Amino acid sequence: MAESALIVGAGSNLSASLTRLFAREGMRVAIAARDSGKLAKLAAETGAKSYGCDASKIDDVARLFSDIDRDLGAPDIVVYNASGRVRGGIADVDPQKVDEAVRVTAFGGFLVAQQAARRMLARGSGTILFTGASASVKGYALSAPFAMGKFALRGLAQSMARELHPQGIHVAHMVIDGGIKSERRTEPAGKTASLLDPNSIAASYLHVIHQPHSAWSWELELRPWVEGF
Repeated sequence: MAESALIVGAGSNLSASLTRLFAREGMRVAIAARDSGKLAKLAAETGAKSYGCDASKIDDVARLFSDIDRDLGAPDIVVYNASGRVRGGIADVDPQKVDEAVRVTAFGGFLVAQQAARRMLARGSGTILFTGASASVKGYALSAPFAMGKFALRGLAQSMARELHPQGIHVAHMVIDGGIKSERRTEPAGKTASLLDPNSIAASYLHVIHQPHSAWSWELELRPWVEGF
């Protein structure tokens, strides 16, 4: 049977590129977002099944995996793309919004990973990928809540990799260290490839998924060739 893949926090950019690539690879694909209505076009284009899920809520995530078990079978590949972000000075930023952002980015990653790991441990195989950012390793001014969530997500991925790699489950954290090109965010004139192409990022995710057991990565950094680091 073809592999199945679940993308949580799906949208119109990187997640869409992953969905199209996975579908072309012959995978059965599920995509989930808080607002499942925004996934209708992508689902129709790729044949993916779409689901509504607030990744920060325990019951929502449990129900999502139960529905996918029923519709596609337990996923072989799970990608966590969801994140929350709020900007502001540390003295002024709204604590409630910070709580919500960190819950989506970090706690949601834990909830999805836990459900995925339970199923993958039962069969001794699978891949779990977390989408990180520059903020996973660098805390920028006026962006403490995003750094908090992304640092926590990276710690989750590293801990899980050390626990689960010896049990046959590949866990990796993908540091997207640069801006991602989109319809709303285009490259300045004369600066070709100064933004990450989402299709190129997706190709790197697929490479990690296909890595042989003797040479697994737990983390991969991706950036445009002109990006400083």
